[in-house]
Amino acid sequence: MNRLMTLWMAVFIVFNSTTKAQHPSRQLAIIPEPELVTVKPGSFGFNSATVILYDDRNTAMKFIGDQFSEKIKAYTGKKNPVKKITALPGKNQIVFKLSDQLQGISAEGYMMDIGSGGIVITAKQPQGCFYGMQTLLQLLPVNPLEGANVPALHIQDQPRFSWRGAMLDVSRHFFTVKQVKQYIDFLASYKLNTFHWHLTDNQGWRIEIKKYPLLTSVGAWRKRSLIGHFEEQPERFDTLPHGGFYTQEQIRDIIAYAQGKYITVVPEIDLPGHCTSALAGYPELGCGEKPGPFEVKDKWGVFDDVYCAGKENTFKFLEDVFTEVAALFPGKVIHIGGDECRKTNWKTCTYCQARMKKEGLKDEHELQGYFINRIAQVLKAKNKRVIGWDEILEGNRLTSDALVMSWRGTSGGVTAAKKHHDVVMTPTTYLYLDYYQGSPELEPLTIDGFNTLERVYNFEPIPAALNADEVKYIKGIQGNIWTEFIPDFHHLQYMAFPRLSALAEVAWSTPEKKNWEKFKQKMETEYSRYEASGINYSKSAYQVSFEFIKGARTQKAQIALKTQSYNPEIYYTLDGTEPGQHSTKYVGPFNVNPNVKVKAATFKNGVQMSKATEYELR
Repeated sequence: MNRLMTLWMAVFIVFNSTTKAQHPSRQLAIIPEPELVTVKPGSFGFNSATVILYDDRNTAMKFIGDQFSEKIKAYTGKKNPVKKITALPGKNQIVFKLSDQLQGISAEGYMMDIGSGGIVITAKQPQGCFYGMQTLLQLLPVNPLEGANVPALHIQDQPRFSWRGAMLDVSRHFFTVKQVKQYIDFLASYKLNTFHWHLTDNQGWRIEIKKYPLLTSVGAWRKRSLIGHFEEQPERFDTLPHGGFYTQEQIRDIIAYAQGKYITVVPEIDLPGHCTSALAGYPELGCGEKPGPFEVKDKWGVFDDVYCAGKENTFKFLEDVFTEVAALFPGKVIHIGGDECRKTNWKTCTYCQARMKKEGLKDEHELQGYFINRIAQVLKAKNKRVIGWDEILEGNRLTSDALVMSWRGTSGGVTAAKKHHDVVMTPTTYLYLDYYQGSPELEPLTIDGFNTLERVYNFEPIPAALNADEVKYIKGIQGNIWTEFIPDFHHLQYMAFPRLSALAEVAWSTPEKKNWEKFKQKMETEYSRYEASGINYSKSAYQVSFEFIKGARTQKAQIALKTQSYNPEIYYTLDGTEPGQHSTKYVGPFNVNPNVKVKAATFKNGVQMSKATEYELR
């Protein structure tokens, strides 16, 4: 009987070790979730003698090998040798190779085979090998002292969407070249491929334009900054001048750095509104006979300051600016903003009204359409495509090749897709990563809104309102980080992590491969990686929320305690005191009497992971 049981156990183990995807990959912490994972018997261990081989038919492949050698140095004790493939793969090798014979794999996809003798990552293009490398790094133990063993696997993977983006606003608060590169590293680790760089706004102009030096000598600096919220009265300001800009040489350096991570940099030069920083240096571009004077704004919000749509020198200025921008950025897309343009000054400006009459425009919304279309034509002549926020649809004059970012919900994206414009979904209600991610009273001050890790993760980019033909115009998604209330890089990390991980899985993985419970489990490993890397991540997912189950709120009721973490260890009190591991451990819904204050917090390995949240039945 014992021998029979042993045989059955052996069969069970072998069967499960070769079963595809879902169940075996639950023990893996790969983010975003791959298309297919097959677990095989055994493992492979790196060591100082492991050789990294690359396919030299593409010059980018050596750089991938070099990056990987640098990444695993902490595990092997030195930079492993990186060599060309000169023969069939041997033992103790990690191979990055190209093949045009991969069936069903896109240009960004890859296949990975890990066996006891070595690892082979195969792709059609170098970026596929780069993404395979990111997956391989996630298979390593968090702590290098635990060794460099990875499980034997077969992985087939490719992204769902071609635009997998994240935006960083450097106008409201400036970030150094080093910090921008770190942000790019964050995106690369999650296989995101687009860095949207918001370079100009009312509060600062951050890009050197050689023909117009006042844009940076004047427009890049403000005298002070608002502290406190928009609605707070009286307004409070600091006393510190703030500013900075990137020289064209620095921009080229950042672009080259991003290219090495297969990330396209999309610059944003905002117009017709959000331009006070430009008007501060060149006030003649405003409306009226003698516009200005203007100062770079020291507080946040939307203002009446806009470019004059009636003066020809406005368009000459912008064409000059975009001539330099287009020469700097090799990508095919340039963002022109187009959002929140107040029409107040246009309504009273003789130049704008004359323009409307000349062009047969019935109102100022059509004037906005004229403005956007004219700039689009400028960029088209430079072999660039325009992308803008969904207000660029105003006036029904948008060029057919323009892309639309749907930020005011998803309706703008639906409208654009139905008109056959390419669309990037970036609705505030799911993908604004500067919104609160936990209970506002426990979080740093931010602009507004509430986007938890779970809410970001559950976003579905394809609206049900689109038919099968229209769906193809949804090119992807983007998370946005506006920095009015993010004064430094430490705070930026807090807002980005862990929500970038959820964004990445929405952008890369198909809906069938997404699973919130599994994702929470993977995040426990990811949190450990953040800590090992020194990333200041938010622990808001550990905050306890209270779910009212039954009973009247003025009588005895039953409540449940929940978090957005995996298998949380929650302790609570009923007397208003701070919870600790000496308190009552939560095991399931419980009854609460009126006027009793419940306080709860989450713990992990003896460490309190969240600030205590409270609930009082009244």
